Amino acid sequence: MAKAMAPRAAAAGLALGVALAAMVAHATPLTPQEVATICAEAEDPSHCGRLVEAAQLKRLPALAAREGAVLRVALFPSGTATFTDTEALNGGRTFSLWDAYSDIDAVLLYTTDGDTLGFLLLQRTNGRTVELPSEPHLSPDRQRLVTADFCATRCVNELAVWRVSREGVRKEFVWAPATPWTDATATWKDADTIVVEYTAAGAANGATLERRLRDATWRRAGAP
Repeated sequence: MAKAMAPRAAAAGLALGVALAAMVAHATPLTPQEVATICAEAEDPSHCGRLVEAAQLKRLPALAAREGAVLRVALFPSGTATFTDTEALNGGRTFSLWDAYSDIDAVLLYTTDGDTLGFLLLQRTNGRTVELPSEPHLSPDRQRLVTADFCATRCVNELAVWRVSREGVRKEFVWAPATPWTDATATWKDADTIVVEYTAAGAANGATLERRLRDATWRRAGAP
């Protein structure tokens, strides 16, 4: 997916990184309402991703550059990560700039792979990537991310906590409700508490619950 460019890009990457450090600090993520407005006329999910990317590139011109099917993201302190869209009978795979997390020096890409939608988090300091099922939210202490991916089809249907470190991002805990949910959004109340807004299958209205990281019902990622 991503690959580091040759050393000749080092000077350009450093310049981009310095500029980004100043600009990302003032950047704010697009709200759901802004995304809905931007993508109101989108032809499909990949087109929506490109429309969001165009808006973000205006906000963060030093962060990335689009050249046809190729998206280049500046690493820090030097180098560039390259993502190339591919075509296939199932629709191929696309990458679009979605957001930037200055607190952990990472960039979030929106991806499509045929009918499958997802996100890819790139750590700019080491060039490592991790695929995420939904848009993540960063904890106040910058140590973790949380994702909530629930729907009738093509979802993992779990709440997941991801540990962020210099070595990479790994899934730490997972949890699933006893009854199915049709959608959910997870955010942080504080560094130890997650707030989940969800709609249970068949329910007329949504509900909210809080889950602490020390709750015994979490399951270690990878455990049976």
